[in-house]
Amino acid sequence: MKLSDYLFVFALLFSFLLLTSAHNHEDFLQCLTLQSEKDKPISNIIYTPSNSSYSSALNSYVRNTRFSTPSTPKPQVIVTPLGVSQIQETLYCAQKHRIQVRVRSGGHDYEGLSFVSPEPFVILDMINLRNIEIDVENNTAWVQSGATLGELYYWIANKSRTLGFPAGVCQTIGVGGHFSGGGYGTLLRKYGLAADNVLDAHLIDVKGRFLDRKSMGEDMFWAIRGGGGASFGVIVSWKIKLVPVPANVTVFTVRKGLEQNATKILHRWQYVAPNIDRDLFIRVLLTGSGFVQYGNRSVHASFNSIYLGGKDKLLPLMQKSFPELGLVSEDCIEMSWIQSILYFAGFQNGQSLDVLLNRSLTVNSYKAKSDYVRQPIPEAALEGIWPSFFEKEAQSSVIILNPYGGRMSEVSESATPFPHRAGVIGKIQYLVYWSEEGTAATKKHVRWMRRLYAYMAPYVSNSPREAYINYRDLDIGKNNKGRRTSLRQASIWGTKYFKNNFQRLVFVKTVIDPTNFFRNEQSIPPLSF
Repeated sequence: MKLSDYLFVFALLFSFLLLTSAHNHEDFLQCLTLQSEKDKPISNIIYTPSNSSYSSALNSYVRNTRFSTPSTPKPQVIVTPLGVSQIQETLYCAQKHRIQVRVRSGGHDYEGLSFVSPEPFVILDMINLRNIEIDVENNTAWVQSGATLGELYYWIANKSRTLGFPAGVCQTIGVGGHFSGGGYGTLLRKYGLAADNVLDAHLIDVKGRFLDRKSMGEDMFWAIRGGGGASFGVIVSWKIKLVPVPANVTVFTVRKGLEQNATKILHRWQYVAPNIDRDLFIRVLLTGSGFVQYGNRSVHASFNSIYLGGKDKLLPLMQKSFPELGLVSEDCIEMSWIQSILYFAGFQNGQSLDVLLNRSLTVNSYKAKSDYVRQPIPEAALEGIWPSFFEKEAQSSVIILNPYGGRMSEVSESATPFPHRAGVIGKIQYLVYWSEEGTAATKKHVRWMRRLYAYMAPYVSNSPREAYINYRDLDIGKNNKGRRTSLRQASIWGTKYFKNNFQRLVFVKTVIDPTNFFRNEQSIPPLSF
């Protein structure tokens, strides 16, 4: 066959695919119109590329501009349901007309999987489903998946100064993805993960059934608390257990440069932070800007902490267990728990709590990875990290180390799909940001991240090299495009996120979604596929 013939055939195939996609899109919209209830017109909740507000609806919750380029696949339709029936209608019509559905709650998926797909797709955006009901008498709350952590914290604080919830420090993260991947924050050593404190959930499955914990069964309820909800259905809302916090907590941030023995103090931190009183959480942020020059750049370690109590108890505890840090009274600030949320989010002391209701976020492109540490990293290995910060691509980079121990060591690896429990010193998150546009800038920053990740391999968990599902990383493996992915292929990434729990997740998926309708590049595959 001549080249011209190949080009002709390709052009015909491409035209056919475009026509098929357009046809499916139109049929999908017609189906939604027919299925919608008369008093709930579907036109009020859909956005298509022909709408003037389509771009705003799409990009408002794209938190990583790496996935907001002209070549990024765009949804044929964005559906913003106001209630359960409109979610059910969307799922029915999407299945009928063979269009994939991606569910977005806050848009923080690190690889954009909640709003990007290589197949024709629609976004089911949960932005309108963010109701929060706080029950102070029973220390519980119902929160819809479209709510942000900031909104949840705000309404808890509105009802009580002495109740909190163990979830993340970024206030714009959507509850839906955060809880379903495990979710953690500054209270994890005291109370475990967000998922450890989920009591019930409402979910719509592939058949359109509205299920609670009792009707979905314990296997399904187990799977959505750490296994990633996008594999199993659309989680509408969560019932959570609120946890007691003291009226006042103490926070501090102590920075140490290399000249101030940052390496030795960080090495010592690995022995102290996971074993100290569980009321104390000390994370470390490593950055390439600080006090002491090392070549042409500088490095510092920020020891960022919250203690569930007053500084009168904190100071002697630190003097006994971690004197190397040199904490003094002037470093400590006493405040309410809700004010500590603002502190860890980087807001100024005294900032109004209303900032927690702000869903907007300044965004750049970024790439992230994660690791779990089970043996202390030697001082020499820590020294080997510093040159990475002096490379040009690392101008906006950070390594965050979060300590485990406490409650995290008491929960069984199989209690939820999240397996990173006893024996874990802490978790590492690697992040690099950039504002330059174009594929060349993306490639060089991603290469920097991969070099750092490769360097760390001898010093972190292995067989498997564990990773955190909420810090999504397609470098560690991904599924085939379409419905069919082998269990062996999915196990490459699945065992890193879930270890031995991956097999049980596959079993649940096979029962609840055997045709693999709810899928993405790292969704749990059913056995039949």
